[in-house]
Amino acid sequence: MSNAAAPAQEGRNWAEEMGAVAARGDRESFMRIYDHFMPRLCLYLQGVGLPEAAAEDLAQEALLRLWQRASAFDPARSAVSTWLYRIARNLQIDRLRREAGRVQVAMQAVDEEYGDETPSAEDYADGIQLRRCIDALSPVQARLIRMSYFEARSHHEIAAELGMPLGTVKSHLRRAFLRLQGELGGME
Repeated sequence: MSNAAAPAQEGRNWAEEMGAVAARGDRESFMRIYDHFMPRLCLYLQGVGLPEAAAEDLAQEALLRLWQRASAFDPARSAVSTWLYRIARNLQIDRLRREAGRVQVAMQAVDEEYGDETPSAEDYADGIQLRRCIDALSPVQARLIRMSYFEARSHHEIAAELGMPLGTVKSHLRRAFLRLQGELGGME
């Protein structure tokens, strides 16, 4: 995503985009929602303790649920970001419940951290700061981050397109993500 597109994303009315998805299954509106929220959901889920791959899977599942249940969204009750983060949080809780032995401790940690409030997108990733941090990466790392998170390409697809070994793609992405974590406040 270029910096020129940043102002358009910042001023976007996500409730209208959701309305278009709900009313007519508008794929372009959904992709704008996906492009905006996917990296933020991944950062949020990693921030509450999920490994990168699990966070990416859960974020994609949350966005799939958004697509499937778009007609259930009520802009009078919550913002799109709040609704989407609630879906992701609920999916994470469901995942924790399936894991034997970790349920009580993990649920308490989530509840202590967030209580009944669902965090907003702004709490986890400021879009402008994220784009600046990505732009500060090496050209290879920045391209891989954009392909992986903003274009939703798998590591295999990136490796094939760029003619890079899969392990190299993964290691570049890992180093880039660690650097972004440090730049964005040292999220654990």
